[in-house]
Amino acid sequence: MSGNISEFSAEEKQLIQDHFQDLLASARLSQSPEDQALITKAFNLANGAHDKMRRKSGEPYILHPIAVAKIATTEIGLGTNSIVSALLHDVVEDTDFTVDDIRMQFGEKVANIVDGLTKIAGVFDGQSDLQAENFKKIIMTMSNDLRVIFIKLADRLHNMRTLDSMPPNKQLKISSETLYIYAPLAHRLGLYSIKTELEDLCLKYHHPIEYRRIAEFIKTSESKRFTYINKFSLPITARLNAEKYTYEITGRPKSIYSIWHKMETKKVSLDEIYDLFAIRIIFDPDPNLPEKAQCWAIYSIITDIYAPRPDRLRDWISKPKSNGYEALHTTVMGPGGQWVEVQIRSRRMNEIAERGYAAHWKYKENTTSENELDKWIFEIRKQLEDPKTDAFDFLDEFKLNLFASEITVFTPKGESITLPSKSTVLDFAFEIHSEVGFHAYGAKVNHKLVALNQELNAGDQIEILTSEKQLPDADWVNYVSTAKARNAIKNYFKDQRRNVATDGKVHLEWLLEQCHMQISSNIIRKLSNHYQSKNKDELYYKLGLNKISTDEFRKIMETRSQSKWMKFWSISRSKNNNPTEKFDKSKPLIVDDGTQGYQIATCCNPIPGDDVIGYRLTDNELVIHSTSCPNAIRLNSSDSSNVVKVEWRSHKLMAFLGRLRIKGVYSPDAINEVTKVITNKLDVNLRSINIDCHDGIFEGKIDVYVHNNDFLTELINKLSKIKEVSHVTRDILENKN
Repeated sequence: MSGNISEFSAEEKQLIQDHFQDLLASARLSQSPEDQALITKAFNLANGAHDKMRRKSGEPYILHPIAVAKIATTEIGLGTNSIVSALLHDVVEDTDFTVDDIRMQFGEKVANIVDGLTKIAGVFDGQSDLQAENFKKIIMTMSNDLRVIFIKLADRLHNMRTLDSMPPNKQLKISSETLYIYAPLAHRLGLYSIKTELEDLCLKYHHPIEYRRIAEFIKTSESKRFTYINKFSLPITARLNAEKYTYEITGRPKSIYSIWHKMETKKVSLDEIYDLFAIRIIFDPDPNLPEKAQCWAIYSIITDIYAPRPDRLRDWISKPKSNGYEALHTTVMGPGGQWVEVQIRSRRMNEIAERGYAAHWKYKENTTSENELDKWIFEIRKQLEDPKTDAFDFLDEFKLNLFASEITVFTPKGESITLPSKSTVLDFAFEIHSEVGFHAYGAKVNHKLVALNQELNAGDQIEILTSEKQLPDADWVNYVSTAKARNAIKNYFKDQRRNVATDGKVHLEWLLEQCHMQISSNIIRKLSNHYQSKNKDELYYKLGLNKISTDEFRKIMETRSQSKWMKFWSISRSKNNNPTEKFDKSKPLIVDDGTQGYQIATCCNPIPGDDVIGYRLTDNELVIHSTSCPNAIRLNSSDSSNVVKVEWRSHKLMAFLGRLRIKGVYSPDAINEVTKVITNKLDVNLRSINIDCHDGIFEGKIDVYVHNNDFLTELINKLSKIKEVSHVTRDILENKN
């Protein structure tokens, strides 16, 4: 995020010194004279190296590494070497200093951390995405020293906090990357506060209107929430005081992102979100009694006062989460008939919940949870060391297991194995050994015969049945949810595919020889268009499966080619093929009814008024996605050079298909009123309406043609005013392609 170069003013130089002195004072783990001297030495080197360099915001660049170092020490709890590494983390990348220079002045540990944090340039082949390869390197280094990823997260957090100074396309790229990888990674490492802030900041740039609306709602409801928390807590406080506990009770609102995500997934409005906060009880344990027993004692006090909801008890003190999280969660019926979530933690548990594995270093003599992290890193390391794992596959599979909740299952001999929830019998088989997975044909779960795609539950005991005659099926990749199983299956078929492709390449060489031709880009292009192949490997594979004759080969060579992009993306050009204007990624691309060469992504079907991005297929072709579309987030993370921020304007020359979900109390008058609102009161055309009635309730979907998002919003508001209607929400149209 560096920008121009110019001399610093006297005020700016003083600002730099003030920020550095604040860092020194806040580094509570680094107050010895030796530590302070080492940090000062690192600052002096970094300050000199970044002299006259400025960020995009115009402020001195050195303020960024100082801020990263402060996050590392105050918000994550890291020590002197981490502060030094954070101060130096951009020196090697942006200046003439080398890792060897860092090693000579600060030692091997700091040099290795800085090296792990340094971006890569010109090392990998052109087919690999640079960001994906950078991330692979960070994870490789992480398996040797976790401080690399902690500092990387601190760096990303500060970049997100200062993202306003970046152009719109960079904001979308960085926030998509953050939501795709860094927020889940913070979650996996137990850095709850950082994960929450990263998600909220991503929402701010992806859906600014929704972000501001939810933030304002939380702010305006603060006094009401505070009053309720006091009312709820009073009887609990009286009991805890009587039992001589030292404690604090807080009521923390849910994050803006989690509220938005619940609205999106549950298809409910903000007014329908009731669990906007959770009560947290943090206590100082009696050192003479087990913490676990004290948690259950406080739970007993709470459930004596308020009736618990049995299906919402979460015991993470008997078996902590693999990211180290320990707590007891329960949901009880509070005053006014409102369900309230209560979290019970000791002071140690709370610090680990906020700071994750960084806090484990402080308490490691009291916990074995780090063993879970060691196992996770070991599995990641194995994936990375596999030469068949490419950067894109690694990113997808790595992310797959970051957010997964977990279950514990057992082997026939009673050994426990931790798997992500929703794991299947086949996941378990590959967890035992890849050869067991490859030859599995079924299993006995709790002594009952089941299929390979049977989903496992916590506590299941599994015996895998194998046969040497059994070989993997291509559908198996749809049966598994763990990265280990999916990678094993994919690699098996990659090997099979590679053999067929080699055979196809030999066959093509034979065809060329028979026709007295030599290989050329034109021949490859014609064959690729004919076989709808994205690259040479896919072409060779298809030729290996279907060994055409020399006559067929000559016919293909004589055929006029169609643009391969048309075939790959299942889209057609607009009637007027004038290209879109040349992309200027520093500012949004204006797309209106007169713009040609753009297509609507069928995965999310956005309409004018939605927050959107454009993905460039070719110089003349653009596909428009909603910014919250999973495909858009992935493209922004892995192929941002072809992504541009779009401002989509419509002048009612085009109509777009939108879908609404509606629910309410059934009566013939209600259905008539719904139809009347759509057809008579608004400028929309009804395409279809499907209503299903049962037990006096009607539910349905309405497809209408509208000109932009404002029409849908107005339609939702008018339908919501019908007294029988309980709620109306926008839905995403299914992709029919």
